[in-house]
Amino acid sequence: MLFELYRRPNGQRSFEECFHIDSERSLTDPELSILRWLIDAPLNDVSLAPVLGDEVVKIRPRLSVETPSSSNAVAVCSSMDLPVRRIERSQRLVCSEANKDSIIAAHLDPMTQEVYASAFTMFDTGMRPEPVAFVDILGRGKTAMREANVALGLGMDDWDETYWTALFVRLGRNPTNVELFQIGNGNSEHSRHWFFRGIHVIDGVELPESLMAIVQAPWKCAPGNSLVAFRDNAGVIRGTDVPAFVAEYPGHPSALALLQLLQHITATAETHNHPTLVAPFPGAATGTGGRIRDNRAVGRGGLVHAGLAGYCVGNLHISGYAIPGENVGGEVSRRHASPLDILIQGSNGISNYGNEIGEPLIGGFCRSFGQMIGDLRREFRKPVLYSAGMGRLFDQHVSKRSPEKGMLIVRIGGPAFRIGVGGGSASSMIHGAQDEGLDFKSVQRGNAEMENRVNRVIQACAEMRERNPIESIHDQGAGGPSNVLTELMEPVGGKVDIRKITVGDQTMSVLEIWVAEYQEGYGLLVRPENVEVLKSICQRERVNCEVLGEITGDGNVIVHDSADNTTPVNVSLKDILGELPRKRFESKRSLQKHQPLVIPQGLTVEDALRMVFQLPQVGSKGFLVRKVDRSVTGLVARQQCCGPMQVPVSDVAVTADGYFGLTGAATALGEQPIKMLIDPAAGARMAVAEMLTNLCAARITKLSDVKCRANWMWAAKRPREGALLYDAAVAMRDIMLKLGIAIDGGKDSLSMATQVENEFVVSPGELVVMGYAPVPDITKVVTPDSKTFAGYVHSVRLIDLGCGRNRLGGSALAQALGQLGNESSDIDDPDLLKRAFEAVQELIGMGAITACHDRSDGGLITALAEMCIAGKC
Repeated sequence: MLFELYRRPNGQRSFEECFHIDSERSLTDPELSILRWLIDAPLNDVSLAPVLGDEVVKIRPRLSVETPSSSNAVAVCSSMDLPVRRIERSQRLVCSEANKDSIIAAHLDPMTQEVYASAFTMFDTGMRPEPVAFVDILGRGKTAMREANVALGLGMDDWDETYWTALFVRLGRNPTNVELFQIGNGNSEHSRHWFFRGIHVIDGVELPESLMAIVQAPWKCAPGNSLVAFRDNAGVIRGTDVPAFVAEYPGHPSALALLQLLQHITATAETHNHPTLVAPFPGAATGTGGRIRDNRAVGRGGLVHAGLAGYCVGNLHISGYAIPGENVGGEVSRRHASPLDILIQGSNGISNYGNEIGEPLIGGFCRSFGQMIGDLRREFRKPVLYSAGMGRLFDQHVSKRSPEKGMLIVRIGGPAFRIGVGGGSASSMIHGAQDEGLDFKSVQRGNAEMENRVNRVIQACAEMRERNPIESIHDQGAGGPSNVLTELMEPVGGKVDIRKITVGDQTMSVLEIWVAEYQEGYGLLVRPENVEVLKSICQRERVNCEVLGEITGDGNVIVHDSADNTTPVNVSLKDILGELPRKRFESKRSLQKHQPLVIPQGLTVEDALRMVFQLPQVGSKGFLVRKVDRSVTGLVARQQCCGPMQVPVSDVAVTADGYFGLTGAATALGEQPIKMLIDPAAGARMAVAEMLTNLCAARITKLSDVKCRANWMWAAKRPREGALLYDAAVAMRDIMLKLGIAIDGGKDSLSMATQVENEFVVSPGELVVMGYAPVPDITKVVTPDSKTFAGYVHSVRLIDLGCGRNRLGGSALAQALGQLGNESSDIDDPDLLKRAFEAVQELIGMGAITACHDRSDGGLITALAEMCIAGKC
């Protein structure tokens, strides 16, 4: 039986909510009273009839999709013995013909909602899933492959189309559309890193090293404390024995015991640029969710400690607040959000998701930029949405177990929905290169409450230590089950029944169930004798536990459809994931000449300061940190805010290993994209240096223990840009070799360009370096707030790593003047940087330094001003 309840929250006159309730039978009056109380106890404003008139827009969830809020509400009703099968909420908004379209645009999520006119009597829409289709490669060759590529949004280039056409011709059969979709996502730039692994030809000369080899060189030279690097979902460095609270009887509700356990430090960093451009809030939220799952899916199951966030957006053009230097942009493409919306809603998405998960956010960065550089507009209109995090991993779980014949392939998490279809391919393409509908279909939607449940399952398994039932784990992200389950099978092969995946949308096709990126899921390998333990934990946490199939050992990935006894996917892992030929990329190193910075006549120091302090990268980040929890878990030793005024200026973030010791881990970020516009090598060196000058405020074990995650955001396949990225990578490698630190993993996002109306806009090249290291004593951390004694700061010292050169190219002042400049600041003497780092570390250990701050965007005056403001002196 289906009926409706209505309410108007907070006495609003233009907005009304309707709850569509499907019950097994008619509810009694007492049951109806309980249900009304559940829906709106505080307001007591629930009626059976609509209050608003007919001039309304009605927006509801798509009938075929059971929303996360419905599944949670039904669970609550079930616990109260209410015979409710589904509860969905819709909105009714007063409108006129003149503003109807704008109201729909502001409130409708086209992926999960629809506008409706009349009431409905059942949730069943009558829609039926699309059947699996074959692509006629044998009959029409590459033409058929190209048509499928465009229609499905596979993101293949001409080389890909030729290669995969030849494969199926060799196999003597036509592929299904499901197989092609899996191949498109699994072999996208996002997944395969073709550019970083490819052959580079610059100025006609084939270079001997790939970008991947360049990035890995410092680690291969001196791995040091690194336990996991360039594999798995996160980096791992050696930690310490710490007293830890764990369940006395793991796997069951029990008292906590205090045990001495060896825990290692994990770190990872992700970007979610394409989804955040298309839909800022869900794009950013699911970027955070995916990164948290990376922290969880390292080894045989990790623990989450804290997160970091970063934002690079275009010129904000805030009404009534003129940001200096914003002399281009302002127009908004109908296909994506404005920079201001991305910054507000994107940061809301990250903050909201972390708050719901219970992960503190303890560091980050923010930047806006847009200028005409020569004849090209360089602006972060395709934004950088950066999410990083640290965690811990028990010593016995560092390495995943290899797949063995007979191991069960298990998926845990939320049900399947038609969201995030083709995200791996879409994020590997220049924005605007495919159909707008495909762009929007590729954006995921998050459910932090479900992820929290799944994370508790993994936490419980990890705390079982030697009896952990998880043999191997990967998180479900780009490519959906097709990627995560194939990763688990590789290289020995396996078979799964796709109908064992729980679906929240009964109209989903086999293709969509297999490749959609519905969030909050993990793939696991579990031995048969341990699966009941896992099921019991999942049942306790109300998480789906789906035994999909098993490892077969035949080298193939096989997807069986038990509904009609067909096989939508049957391909060799060696064919689709083996060593494929490397692609060639050609570029020219034609460095652009930039004009020297011109300081306007009559510009006073005070005027310059006012302009610089108005830039988002220099001004207060309070708008980012005040809306997010920075101390939940009780393991945060240093977050953004410090001093008596609690100003968010801290350089380093520190977490404790546990509640009963003083050991921990420190992390800091470095990024200098505007300097990279002048000289990519100098910008890369400055990014590394900024990370270190931030990190040095915490006393770490030693400099060589610093490991880093490197995230590259670049329009690398544009003219010139490939050569510039190559130069930046070489510079980063060389300075790290001299410093004795190393990269242990990262991510590349190489389609950082978009179409804004009739103009092609290329984002500046960006390298974000996240450094992390062990901390032997978390009390040995200094903050930027100046400490006063008898009302005075006794002594202020500057360690000038620039040797007095004071170069202003790519600086905050240059940007505020609407210029770039031609001479970037740089690290001329890496050995001086190394000695300075070690000297400051020693002084912190001696207790000789009371405050410490790096000179970064805005220069020395900004550093001093922040120290005075934070210290209230």
